[in-house]
Amino acid sequence: MAHDEDDEARARIWIIGADHWPRAYLRAELIERGYDAVGYLGIRDALVDLALAPSRRPRLVVLDLLGQIEDETVVAALIGQGAPVVALAGATAATEERLLHQPWAAFLRRPLTIGQVADLVDRRLTEAPHDGE
Repeated sequence: MAHDEDDEARARIWIIGADHWPRAYLRAELIERGYDAVGYLGIRDALVDLALAPSRRPRLVVLDLLGQIEDETVVAALIGQGAPVVALAGATAATEERLLHQPWAAFLRRPLTIGQVADLVDRRLTEAPHDGE
């Protein structure tokens, strides 16, 4: 039971990305830093999980745009769920006008390291107040 209480006290971070290893490495780094990091293969998977358990809303989302941007309505639904979304982009996505004008919390271009992304998560969460505070 204490483990569940610990999970509730930690900030929940969603990591959405089609590539398993980068998603797993970032999740491991964020867990090491004390976050409740949850990985998803796609945006739809995360949104379905949210619909099934609305109390498990994330404080921040890290979205790897690779393989996630074909359906703009799904991207809009993710952005509209309320948590800030940090976008990670490769060279192609970083030049697409429709992506550059989204209300991202941050837009990072590759190359970048797992540590750089985790540091950004730390900064964003220490700057932003908790919901309801």
